[in-house]
Amino acid sequence: MIDILVPFEQEGTKAIVRSWLKQPGDRVALNDPLVELETDKVTQEVPSPGDGILELILLDTDAEAVPGAILGRLRTEEAVDAVQTADVAAPGAAARSAAPAPSVGEPHLSPAVRRAVRQHGVDVAALSGSGRGGRITRADVDQYMAVRDRAPDPAEVALAPIPKAAVPLPSSLPSATGNVRSVPHDRMRLAIAQNMLNSVTVAPHVTAVFECDFGAIMAHRARHKGDFQKAGANLTFTAYVIAASAEAMKTAPSINSRWYDDRLDIFDDINIGVGTALGDKGLVVPVVGQTQELSLLGTAKRLTDLTGRAREGKLTPQDMRGGTFTISNHGVSGSLLATPIIIAQPQSAILGVGKLEKRVVVRDVGGADTIQIRPLCYVSLTIDHRVVDGHQTNLWLSRFVEVIEGWPLDG
Repeated sequence: MIDILVPFEQEGTKAIVRSWLKQPGDRVALNDPLVELETDKVTQEVPSPGDGILELILLDTDAEAVPGAILGRLRTEEAVDAVQTADVAAPGAAARSAAPAPSVGEPHLSPAVRRAVRQHGVDVAALSGSGRGGRITRADVDQYMAVRDRAPDPAEVALAPIPKAAVPLPSSLPSATGNVRSVPHDRMRLAIAQNMLNSVTVAPHVTAVFECDFGAIMAHRARHKGDFQKAGANLTFTAYVIAASAEAMKTAPSINSRWYDDRLDIFDDINIGVGTALGDKGLVVPVVGQTQELSLLGTAKRLTDLTGRAREGKLTPQDMRGGTFTISNHGVSGSLLATPIIIAQPQSAILGVGKLEKRVVVRDVGGADTIQIRPLCYVSLTIDHRVVDGHQTNLWLSRFVEVIEGWPLDG
């Protein structure tokens, strides 16, 4: 027997068994997808650790799957051959070894996917498979349902009012009126909620805010975005922000760290996660690794690839691992300031970038005050106060602003 294990590389995120793609008795080959796990970040397929037959499922659908837990057991090919050899010598072996034929109607669907499409009345022909070899996964069904549910038939009858509760509301609460639509939490939203609550519970969040002039990088971008586009990279402000963050780490290395109960791990590699919104589905945080080694073009290329695949639902678990620092570009949706932005544990800090807008400011030019219109935004650094204090926080932000406002970066 071979144990089928939950991958260890989950950085503390809680995984749930989404669905089994094979059932006990199914023959599988090495690296065939066996089971889907879902975290707050991504849906992950666990491959078969060898050739053989799936013997036993220990953690079924909706079970919590901690790193290293045993999902099930696989009988190896050698063991299967030995059993079949013994059966051939025994009377009635052929009848005992006969395996059930696969379903003729939907041979390409796992049992969990087959149940889902039948339950929701989904036409399989309308689905686009994102699994290995174009296989349709449960996530594909859920995504199709989410799109379908966001565009209801105009002729659909309006939701009926919720019946009055059997127990009267307390007098201090106003009674609800009108139509109400109750939407159950999906697993991703529940996992995000748990992680956010855990972060603010264990870490004392403190936020410092600076104002930053984007004029220099706007001028640089206008001159070079065409060349970057020809090289296959979309030159966004986020690429500059990543580069400036990596440079700022030199002034306060403890910002690029992870806190544990018995130690602080300070990293040489600066692996920056970038929050990428998925609409109503929440967000994911793909990681641009070793940013201290990248040019602006290299950063832009990696960012273009990661954010594109994130929005298409094609990120792999490896794309989400190893982050040591995070950027939340919340200004793209219109907010000037968001605070505190929740730290991704066990990291020690997160940068927030607000909406870029023109503002009237006073600047000293040749010893005289002048009134100017400048493209400004608020940048905030939320830190785990167990790790660093205000001094390091302000040093980091000062250097970050200096790099952005003085672009191009020397060297």
